[in-house]
Amino acid sequence: MNQDEVKAIFDQQAAGYDQQWEKMAPIRNGLYFLLESFFSECPADARVLCVGVGTGLELAHLAQKYQGWRFTAVEPSGPMLEVCLRRAEKEGFSSRCRFHEGYLDSLPADDEHDAATCFLVSQFILDQQARSELFREIATRLKPSGVLASSDLASDVESEEYEVLLSAWMNMMAGADVPAETRERIRNAYAKDVAVLPPKSVASIIESGGFEPPAQFFQAGLIHGWFSRRL
Repeated sequence: MNQDEVKAIFDQQAAGYDQQWEKMAPIRNGLYFLLESFFSECPADARVLCVGVGTGLELAHLAQKYQGWRFTAVEPSGPMLEVCLRRAEKEGFSSRCRFHEGYLDSLPADDEHDAATCFLVSQFILDQQARSELFREIATRLKPSGVLASSDLASDVESEEYEVLLSAWMNMMAGADVPAETRERIRNAYAKDVAVLPPKSVASIIESGGFEPPAQFFQAGLIHGWFSRRL
């Protein structure tokens, strides 16, 4: 699946995306809770880059928590970014945001951001060199020693552990009322359209993009989270 195909899927899902995944909110809430601890060193007027921001859930969490922070929201799907913009307007922080529709490489480069998030984005890049380049693009937009929190699906797909985790993951989706046809489509996508790699491999890709060796700070089922610092 190429970038345009991935974008088209998110374009179609944008209007009901948050509602569809609402019952899995405990996972993202745990991630965001820990995220606060790792971003706590950022200055009171920090600039934060949100890559693949989607409907803006992590942006909204950070904007409400840190009233002096400013944000650059990058998202290739126009409909998803529109949901993000409406959220920012409704919750009163749109004036602190810059919205960029497109991929990160089309965002003018500067190194003025103190921190960045990249949640469930790089997993859609199947080529490892291109995936590393995404993190290099992030690094060039961070101040020296700027921090990155990222997350992706990760596991050794050849291992017995993966089969256990995948089965539990599908059961969790069923419990969250994700339709059977959607679950089957997701299972198939994991096999061919999502780069599910061992956690150490993902960490190595992040590091090769210009970061210190990442520390894994989160896991919930197949989702892993890493904290890293720009070299």
